[in-house]
Amino acid sequence: MGIMSKILGGGGTHSTEDYVELNLDDFDTARGEAGIQVRFIEISEHRDAIPIKDAIYDGDIVIADITRMSPSDGVVDRVLEDLRQVAREVDGDVVVKGEKEDEIIIAPTGVTINREKLS
Repeated sequence: MGIMSKILGGGGTHSTEDYVELNLDDFDTARGEAGIQVRFIEISEHRDAIPIKDAIYDGDIVIADITRMSPSDGVVDRVLEDLRQVAREVDGDVVVKGEKEDEIIIAPTGVTINREKLS
């Protein structure tokens, strides 16, 4: 009998009666004690990059939605360059993602963003 069989049981079939539904209210789920938080923001103008910079300097990960920005006016390029500079300063990482490249993920010191999709 392998280790997984010992953990999961003899490998037979299971039914829903074999599982217990957990009530999260029964557990201490205190928030705010984590060292890194994931923050979300919608960027519509260049000044929206300021709170992103602050969050990155504080050690948080930021996912920014840039769908409200017009790519033709150059503001997207300026914001991207500002965020790349912040990532370089803190030894973090930046990636533009999404089918239409409409999201930016910015990671702080010690966090790298893997560009490969999980399969």
